[in-house]
Amino acid sequence: MNAREALERARRELQAAGVETPDVDAEWLVAHVLGVPRSSLRLGDRELDRGREARLAELVARRRAREPLAYVLGEWGFRRLTLRTDARALVPRPETEVVVDRCLALIAGLDAPRVLDVGTGSGAIALAIADEHPGARVVALDASADALALARENTQRAGLGDRVDLVRGDLAEPLPGGPYDLLVSNPPYVAPEELDTLAPEVRDWEPRAAIVDTGQSELVERAALDVLAPGGALVLETHRDGARQVAKRLRTLGYEAVTISRDLAGEERVVEGRRP
Repeated sequence: MNAREALERARRELQAAGVETPDVDAEWLVAHVLGVPRSSLRLGDRELDRGREARLAELVARRRAREPLAYVLGEWGFRRLTLRTDARALVPRPETEVVVDRCLALIAGLDAPRVLDVGTGSGAIALAIADEHPGARVVALDASADALALARENTQRAGLGDRVDLVRGDLAEPLPGGPYDLLVSNPPYVAPEELDTLAPEVRDWEPRAAIVDTGQSELVERAALDVLAPGGALVLETHRDGARQVAKRLRTLGYEAVTISRDLAGEERVVEGRRP
């Protein structure tokens, strides 16, 4: 079987399974099995030996079961990093890259900012900040031992272990350390009644504790006041329909310079404010 035939077979199977982007996903999977960039697939017909055919069939079957593409591939790009990805943590998403943009803008004038990432998951936000601000020291907090193990693998992979500290803890306890110049969080923000409306990739595969909102954002908003330095910034990713409510809460708590930023799709997604 050559690459063109493999692409068409994978595309048909994924389309029949209801995958939203069967063409793109088929390209990712065939390129992954061949060990080549997606862009080179169209440059010629490469042959798949029996071993690669079997491997592709296994990966397509996983994707047909609606396992997230990032989990099937085992890695995913986030800004300048390639992160290991599996069911221990959420898949890093493009809208979260805007969160990192805002974080970097807020600490751009500081030589050695101290940063706390609450609910670090795969480590995407913490590692991106450390990667793109060479003076930043980041504490990455998560309640899940599995997520922290994944974040540790990504920290080692990125070579940032000297500036990213991984800490296990939850919001039932005081936040560790401080004072921080920046606290960032992508807390769960899907309402429990909304869960059944989500795509199977999210609903059935990603960690529910990292998806379903049980008040974590409000806990972060309050706890941040205890560990932020005066003038320190809080940055939160929010539900596309919840940014204004979060901004209102921040103002009520006394945060200053509260603003909302839009994601790449134009949705109100990122809320920030400064501790007085």
